[in-house]
Amino acid sequence: MDMEKGNSDWSDVEIQAAVDAYLSMLSREQSGQKVNKAHENRVLREGALAGRTKGSVEFRMQNISTVLEELKRDRIQGYKPAKNVGANVVRSIRDALNAPSTLTPEDFAPTADEATLERRAAKLEKQSFKSEPKGILKPQQLPASGDAYVRDPEVRAWVRKEAKGICEGCGQPAPFEKDGRPYLEVHHVKHLAQEGSDRPSNAVALCPNCHRRCHHSSDKDEFTSSLYKKVKRLKTE
Repeated sequence: MDMEKGNSDWSDVEIQAAVDAYLSMLSREQSGQKVNKAHENRVLREGALAGRTKGSVEFRMQNISTVLEELKRDRIQGYKPAKNVGANVVRSIRDALNAPSTLTPEDFAPTADEATLERRAAKLEKQSFKSEPKGILKPQQLPASGDAYVRDPEVRAWVRKEAKGICEGCGQPAPFEKDGRPYLEVHHVKHLAQEGSDRPSNAVALCPNCHRRCHHSSDKDEFTSSLYKKVKRLKTE
């Protein structure tokens, strides 16, 4: 129980600060970095959550774990979900989770690591795009990363957002949601291994079935050709 004010008395600004700190810790934890939760708790109480107790901040983090589990999203294992979280608190946390996060230059940095690429793209997808991203004309292959290619997270985010939850192959809604967003996979029509670019003009958002079709079906060439007719931004490169 939050003794100094009561758990329901947190402002939207405080909830947002807690959620942003939680997601930052989760991101670092998932990338293999060690996270000192006691240190993060103290930093919050010295800044955005001044006046809150260590226990109340800890409990709020457990509330966030509760909401993330309800949304079937990843959570920090060290913050066990709290029980009986109030409806108003749940609503505020959900709103904060869906709010655009403060961007840093690192969020736009190309990477060959899939987990990092997806994390950055998911964050960028919450933002408004002023223009189509340029992407990378000739993505570099990094043997040290399992022969993966360096890709632009902004391109992945823009292509998925442009699709508005509809597969650009079959025209059907995404088959399910992940982390509160329609699940679509970004496919390079001319494969990167065939010297295709990592640009919006060579990328489409597909449901998992259509994505597999592009790679493995007996009509993959015909289906790929049909994408150029369906998606006007595509160019043969």
